[in-house]
Amino acid sequence: MEVSEYLTISLRIGNYKLPTITIKRSDELFYRRAERIINERLGFYATRYPDIDDSTHLCMAALDIALALKREEARNDTAPLVESMKNMLKRLDKELEATTQQE
Repeated sequence: MEVSEYLTISLRIGNYKLPTITIKRSDELFYRRAERIINERLGFYATRYPDIDDSTHLCMAALDIALALKREEARNDTAPLVESMKNMLKRLDKELEATTQQE
């Protein structure tokens, strides 16, 4: 029997049972980890702010996770470094050219 590339899973986010979804089998671990991260953040906000409703906790968790993602993206953004290196190489080229012309 051949194993399908796709798998149907159920996820639970806080008190919400999501509809079943079909995903690539190779992505299951990512979905399970994402579910765990969301539920951990929900638990944190539910404990810290017990008088607030679940939907607000969910919004706070979503914001917290999105913020962490954007910080990670900014930390891994190499474009400013590449641009700085290009500028340094241009200056070095000009200096070398000027030095060569003086000799």
